[in-house]
Amino acid sequence: MRTTPPTGKAPVVCPLCQQTRPATEMVPGAVVRPAILEVIRKEHPEWTGDESLCLTDLHHYRLANLQALLEEQRGELSALDREVVESIHRNELIAENVAQSVVARMTLGARVADRVAAFGGSWPFIGIFGGIILVWIGLNALWLARPTFDPYPFILLNLLLSCLAALQAPVIMMSQNRQAARDRVHAEQDYRVNLKAELEIRLLHEKVDHLSLHQWQRLMEVQAIQADLLEELSERLRKARS
Repeated sequence: MRTTPPTGKAPVVCPLCQQTRPATEMVPGAVVRPAILEVIRKEHPEWTGDESLCLTDLHHYRLANLQALLEEQRGELSALDREVVESIHRNELIAENVAQSVVARMTLGARVADRVAAFGGSWPFIGIFGGIILVWIGLNALWLARPTFDPYPFILLNLLLSCLAALQAPVIMMSQNRQAARDRVHAEQDYRVNLKAELEIRLLHEKVDHLSLHQWQRLMEVQAIQADLLEELSERLRKARS
C-alpha cells in the first residue's frame, strides 16, 4: 500500500541514509521517476519505493542517474566529465577566467617570446626593419669609391638577415605553441561549462516534473476531500428534508 509523505514538524529517519531529517525534507517514493528508482534499488534492494526519502539522497541519486546516462552515451567518463559531475554534486561554480590563470602560469621566457612574436608580426617592425635595410644599402652603395664595411652584394647584411630569421622563427613557434595550449584550455573550459549547463537543465526538468507530480497528487487529495465533504453535506441535507 502506498504511503504518504510524513506530515508535521517531527523529525523523520530516512530509510536510505539512516539520518534524521525534518519532515519537510522528505519526499514520497511515489513521485520519484522509475529511472532513479532503479539506481536507488541497485544500492538499496530492500527499499520498496513506497517509503519516503530525504532530498539529499534524492539529489545524490539524480546525479548518479545522470552519470549513468553519460556513461551509456559516451562510454567511460573522462576526467573532465567527472569534474563536472562532482562540481554539480558540491554545488560549485566551474567557470573561471582562463586568461588570468594562463597568464599567471607564464614564465619570464614565455612573456618575452610573446612580446617578441607580437612585435615581429607588426607594421612598426616592418617599417623599422625596412628603414634599416634601406639605410644600410644606401650607405654602402653611395660609398663605392671608398672602402665600405659591406660592399655589394651585401654579404654581411645577408648574414645578419639569416641570423635574425633563424632566431625569430623558433621564438614565433614557441608563441604559437603557447597559443595552441591556451586554445585547448579555452576549449576544455567551454566543454565543462556546456556539459554542466546541460546536466543542470536535466536536473531542473527532474525537479519541475517532481513538483508538478507532487502538486497534482495534492490537488487530487484536495478534490477527494471536497468530494467527501459534498457527499456528507448532501447526506445531511437529505436527512434534514426527510
